[in-house]
Amino acid sequence: MRYTLFESRKDELILAARILLMLLFVLFGWSKLTGFSGTVAYMTQTGAPVPELSAIIAVVMEFAVGLAIVVGFYTRPLAVLLALYTFGTALIAHHYWTMSGMEQYMNMINFYKNISIIGGLLLLSVTGPGKYSIDRK
Repeated sequence: MRYTLFESRKDELILAARILLMLLFVLFGWSKLTGFSGTVAYMTQTGAPVPELSAIIAVVMEFAVGLAIVVGFYTRPLAVLLALYTFGTALIAHHYWTMSGMEQYMNMINFYKNISIIGGLLLLSVTGPGKYSIDRK
């Protein structure tokens, strides 16, 4: 009885959660796409394997997969795939345990931000996209 409001608005809340969770990915994926040469340079700097291929993977995962989840297309498997990608980026780009000072602190924040996002993605893979999605049509 006390959760009636949440149950009656479950699909709207799942839609809002999908949009908010993907906002970061879509915005930064778009930025990586429109500034592709800078993305390749960043991948080189962080030590990502095969920087140009890593940049393409980043654009696809962040922008394309992010948009697919926003509209609710193959939400469950893509949420798991994006969780794995997010874990990989945490390990490759935010290895705070090898740093010191402010650089360590900033990368520790980003590492644990990624871990928190993984939690949201795994939850989305369990709950599904809700009524307002291509998956439900």
